[in-house]
Amino acid sequence: MERRARTQRGNPKAAFAVLLALVTALAVSAFGLALPQGAGAQAATPAEKLAELRVRPAGTMDGYSREKFPHWSDAQAYGWTLPAGTPDPGSCDARDAALIRDGREEVVGDGCSIGGGRWFDPYTGRTYYQPSDIDVDHVVPLANAWRSGAASWTTARKERFANVPLDLLSVEDNANASKGDKGPEAWKPPRAAYHCVYSKKWINIKHYWALSVTSAEKSALQQMLSTCR
Repeated sequence: MERRARTQRGNPKAAFAVLLALVTALAVSAFGLALPQGAGAQAATPAEKLAELRVRPAGTMDGYSREKFPHWSDAQAYGWTLPAGTPDPGSCDARDAALIRDGREEVVGDGCSIGGGRWFDPYTGRTYYQPSDIDVDHVVPLANAWRSGAASWTTARKERFANVPLDLLSVEDNANASKGDKGPEAWKPPRAAYHCVYSKKWINIKHYWALSVTSAEKSALQQMLSTCR
């Protein structure tokens, strides 16, 4: 028994696992960051991640305001990588950065002003050439996040959710307006060919941020995943 105990203490893999857990706990405590469910394990499939999500009725909208999720904050502070040669990159907010990432042949001027370019909208399958035709969508809408767990978050965590690259996508403005704050049980992209990718994005975001889903939402996501080939 004693020899076994000494062997375990001398096991470098076990020692590393303990050290990794300690560093992770300190990072979460110091920075208030959310870790994906199952962090540290092998990457789960979208279906496995969906199965891990809590299923519960949608929460109340009492107290909700978009302003409680500070959005369009400094892009570089939230993990956006801007192309080399971007004029005045420090002036780009998260919305600007999403337009630059998702577009082609954009004209970016001083102050991160974005002129012409080319944007393919995955929701409709159409291409647009004016940034005024494009909205930057929170794939999981802020209001949906609020009623699925984000209402209790700190302001810093709400701001991170509203600005990181994972959560944002450039789409046609009318499609975005039609979507509003609906979940996939009430709204799906008009372009059926995008349903597979859309469901994966939605699941990945909810899983990363440990947000819940309703039973109807989960059923809709399962149906959309079934279109993946």
